[in-house]
Amino acid sequence: MKKVLSINSGSSSLKISLFAMPTEHRLAKIMVDYSDDQLVTLTLPNHELVAQHYSKEITPVELALKLLQKYQIITDPQEIAAIGHRIVSGGELFQHSTEITPEMMQKLESINELAPLHNPANIAGILDAQQLLPECPQIAVFDTSFHTDLPPENFLYALPLEYYRKYKVRKYGAHGTSHRFVAQQAAKMLKLPLNELKLITLHLGSGASVTAIKDGKSYDTSMGFSPLTGLMMSTRSGDIDPSALVYLLKHHAFSNMDECMRILNQHSGLLGVSEVSRDMRKIEREATSNPQAALAIKMFVKRICDYIGSYWLELGGADALVFTGGIGENDNHLRELISEHLNCLGIKFQSVQNQSHSQSFDFATRDSQARLLVIPTDEELMIARDAYELISVE
Repeated sequence: MKKVLSINSGSSSLKISLFAMPTEHRLAKIMVDYSDDQLVTLTLPNHELVAQHYSKEITPVELALKLLQKYQIITDPQEIAAIGHRIVSGGELFQHSTEITPEMMQKLESINELAPLHNPANIAGILDAQQLLPECPQIAVFDTSFHTDLPPENFLYALPLEYYRKYKVRKYGAHGTSHRFVAQQAAKMLKLPLNELKLITLHLGSGASVTAIKDGKSYDTSMGFSPLTGLMMSTRSGDIDPSALVYLLKHHAFSNMDECMRILNQHSGLLGVSEVSRDMRKIEREATSNPQAALAIKMFVKRICDYIGSYWLELGGADALVFTGGIGENDNHLRELISEHLNCLGIKFQSVQNQSHSQSFDFATRDSQARLLVIPTDEELMIARDAYELISVE
């Protein structure tokens, strides 16, 4: 048995899980909230929940290691055989999970612009772990790597091809670790080989994306050059006509491009339209009395269905639609709103089954043209699998 630590460093929180591999038994899960509450939560295998406030004088990874020792999950940090890190964008430089070296870190820092809200936070987690456990193998697992098999007609933009050759401007996608995990789980639920399935996976959370999966590989995906494009999200705009941004810049709605990007990333999406919250739960509570909140929900659902329809045509139908992410897994009302629009595709759902509290379930009717699966994502486990596989090969 080898203990593998998975680190998912975000801009607003850090998620860490410790696994016993290859059994994939989760020994502990830690959530560090960077908000003003400064709350850290430890979940143990017996579902015991330990929550406490922490001091910002201690780094998040150091805090996690201290908690693991305090609750005797490990007696010494040296027990950890490998550390896997989630990296949002690897661009074209990194097409597979890889061991982290000084040379690799230089290349990684050179593509921060591809995911400016995420990659710097991911790198901070790596540096923190390297300082604390310098002898431990560290593995980078890229969200974009699952999308490296996209065909050119799906990853290229209709720009002069020189811009791709010279600047590598193309669709990279994101959430690949999540889409890859739930696709594997869907194959298990359907009791069919993944490479024989056509799936449409919907990762719906604060960030949101849809992926068309064919023969076990990503065939098309909604996020593009950066995680800003595609679906409407909690605070991100999703798809928008570039001419509208040029128009707004000319009319001084933004003072510069940096402010434009800040508005698109942090003040748009559900928050921008509803003017209520970035949190879908609060927006849904307001929707009956607030027209803007109701409009935000309609726009969110419409854009998801637009992509489902597009990918349904691209794939020539689908064996299953898979809902995951915070909204996808927990919001049965949103799932029902989406599913109601899919009747024209022969997709039918059971309203009662849709309210299931099972970990994973299918809420499609028997005669539905596609299964409707709800599968909790587990990016940390996917990271641990890749890390363990790499250290086992060495």
